[in-house]
Amino acid sequence: MIHLDWPWLLLLLPLPLLVRLLSKQQSRSAGAALRVPFLQQLLKLQSEQTATLITGSRAALWLMTVAWLALLLAAARPQWVGEPQALPSSGRDLMLAVDISGSMAQQDMKIQGNALPRLTVVKAVVNEFVQQRQGDKLGLILFGSRAYIQSPLSFDLQTLGVLMDEAQVGFAGKQTAIGDAIGFAIKRLRQRPENSRVVILLTDGADTASTLPPLEAASVATREGIRIYTIGVGATEMEVPGLFGSRLGARTVNPSADLDEKTLREIAHRTGGEYYRARDTEELQAAYAAIAALEPVEQEAESIRPRRSLLHWPLLAAALFATLSLLLRKPGGST
Repeated sequence: MIHLDWPWLLLLLPLPLLVRLLSKQQSRSAGAALRVPFLQQLLKLQSEQTATLITGSRAALWLMTVAWLALLLAAARPQWVGEPQALPSSGRDLMLAVDISGSMAQQDMKIQGNALPRLTVVKAVVNEFVQQRQGDKLGLILFGSRAYIQSPLSFDLQTLGVLMDEAQVGFAGKQTAIGDAIGFAIKRLRQRPENSRVVILLTDGADTASTLPPLEAASVATREGIRIYTIGVGATEMEVPGLFGSRLGARTVNPSADLDEKTLREIAHRTGGEYYRARDTEELQAAYAAIAALEPVEQEAESIRPRRSLLHWPLLAAALFATLSLLLRKPGGST
């Protein structure tokens, strides 16, 4: 159906008529300024000249009236409002908190036998997870030395996937602010329906930069009814090449020595979530698959009505009728 945002503007429709009446009264009250003895001859001459234009003037008046009405309709902002369309009415409110600190550039995880940076593997698995969460509202928090919200809670999973792909190591600093990331997630989720508030936090290190300690943030999340699932990512063994890249002097190291599993387990335990250890791509996929098995809960139904502006149609009509009116008013115009 057609809807006007500002229908009260149509009250201005009689404004030109009011202006015309006031101008006539003013001209009558002014009186004659000059006596012309041959006034009757002038009036006769004038009537002869205007007789051929009277039909065109009346038509022009009607055209200007229609043009004025069209302008008012355009100013009232007409829109076509479609039928209500229901949004998904069940699911979870999920905030994904992903570590993009400097250590996420470590190339200790593989896809099809190729060693890749941790963040590259995480992007692939997270995007696969996101596409499986139809019906959930998802948001994205990226954190390094600082945490920031990259995407608020939304049903627009495609945009969230694009934003995840665009994340780069070090954009938020080289350190790790786990507690601050949880704090941002709490702020976004505390107003959402109960029993649907979930945070999935992925990191490969320990908290080194938060203003809010991680366990204190976990306690706040518990009071707000927010469950936190934590994932510790990174291999436990990696071979470092020796002299000139050869096996001579090569050694095996633990690239995840800085991972604070104790804190991640405690965060999950306090909030009623689970802790998952992802040493390789398969374990990372398994972790997200386990979380994806969460049961959706009923939420308040939401709906939208699509709107399409019709402003251009009355504007075009106003321009057309005004142009025709001007042509009819010209002495050489069509009658």
